[in-house]
Amino acid sequence: MKPQCTVHLAGGVVRNPLLRLAQPVTLDLMAGEHIAIAGPNGAGKSLLVDMITGMHPLKEGELTYDFSPSAAKNACDNIRYIAFRDTYGPADANYYYQQRWNAHDQDEAPVVRDLLGEAEDEALKRQLFDLFRIEPMLDKKIILLSSGELRKFQLTRALLTAPRMLIMDNPFIGLDAAARALLYDVLDGLTRLSSLQIVLVLSMLDDIPSFITHVIPVNHRVVGQKMEREAYLQMFRAQDLPQTYDDLQRRILNLPSEQAGDESEEVVKLNRVSIRYGGRTILKELDWTVLRGQKWALEGENGSGKSTLLSLVCADNPQSYACDISLFGRKRGSGESIWEIKRHIGYVSPEMHRAYLKNLPAIEIVASGLHDTIGLYKRPEESELAVCEWWMETFGIAALKERSFLQLSSGEQRLVLLARAFVKDPELLVLDEPLHGLDTYNRRKVKKIIEAYVRRRGKTLIMVTHYENELPAVISDHLRLKRP
Repeated sequence: MKPQCTVHLAGGVVRNPLLRLAQPVTLDLMAGEHIAIAGPNGAGKSLLVDMITGMHPLKEGELTYDFSPSAAKNACDNIRYIAFRDTYGPADANYYYQQRWNAHDQDEAPVVRDLLGEAEDEALKRQLFDLFRIEPMLDKKIILLSSGELRKFQLTRALLTAPRMLIMDNPFIGLDAAARALLYDVLDGLTRLSSLQIVLVLSMLDDIPSFITHVIPVNHRVVGQKMEREAYLQMFRAQDLPQTYDDLQRRILNLPSEQAGDESEEVVKLNRVSIRYGGRTILKELDWTVLRGQKWALEGENGSGKSTLLSLVCADNPQSYACDISLFGRKRGSGESIWEIKRHIGYVSPEMHRAYLKNLPAIEIVASGLHDTIGLYKRPEESELAVCEWWMETFGIAALKERSFLQLSSGEQRLVLLARAFVKDPELLVLDEPLHGLDTYNRRKVKKIIEAYVRRRGKTLIMVTHYENELPAVISDHLRLKRP
């Protein structure tokens, strides 16, 4: 009996040259295979997924499907794709990252129950609700979910339609260890218990889940031969040579330090701070002091209030005016503007990335960090552009400076937003999951950049990550939040 080929792509070339891979693609995904599409940032992984799903018409070649035993024949009925941006909430152009904190925006936001809709298979619904603990989330506004809760919602919504193929872009990022283990077990179980075919798009080249049977390497917009998982890992380990970042770190450490004599030693001070949304307590009587030069790791499971706490630090939360909070030695509400606070802070987060939909050249996105704007409303001076280029070169993205931000891969976008956070040489770096979506090599490099930057005089760091090995070696203090 001839083996079933779920997706057959032969000599595929898409019609739009801007969305085209470097070479024609020939690829077969066979029933029973569970695939990882793996490659560095900007390699062309998402372009390949778009070809597999039939998103863009072909100029050359053929694309055919066999989704049996599914009765539906079309790709749109059988394939569910959870893309990188989807992990932070629904694709709504009106969504912006402060919206999660602004109460007046919550009235029109849908609740989880409405977005999940009705399920045809009640048994499947009960199984998914139990697995992901969806019941307590049903009446929550979608914009109030943590990134981990959003991931569970997106996965539940996709699986409720009983797809033949599930494609997920970097599914484990942003999840705490317990949630990662849960998702891993669920996906592993699904590969054994149903006809569902799983395709993961991964930037972590050295971490391929064991339930994956085959890997398709993609690099420089070229799709390599599909290979068995173990063969791919052996190839990667053989090619993964040790790298030194000494010159890169020296480049940063040699930057001049500018520090006024009247700066407060207390960068952040919270006195018995509580934050509530409706009947839900996010933070309860929290005391926390961050001194100049300290390097804090902010830890806690999904939904424990980490991002809410960072919104207070970054002056994005209107409830901060009702709380006893001082930033850079000045009590909130004592007359300082948000922009006076923000000029001291370099910030990047999943919410910011999710909201950044500006169709501007990458260097203008970086330059917007000089004045804490979302877009660029004032032409930078030549000296300012030189600083932007310096940081883009430091993060390895100088070649992208004239490319539109929206045409970059999600990993390249994250590097641009990181350069934006560093460009004004801030006193305080607030980095919420800064390595999200970065490939293995860029994760190592960015970690070294952070380490060198905060070793400079007077620099303070607050960093959130769910991966212990992502924390820079300079971390001096830990704050672990628990759900109230």
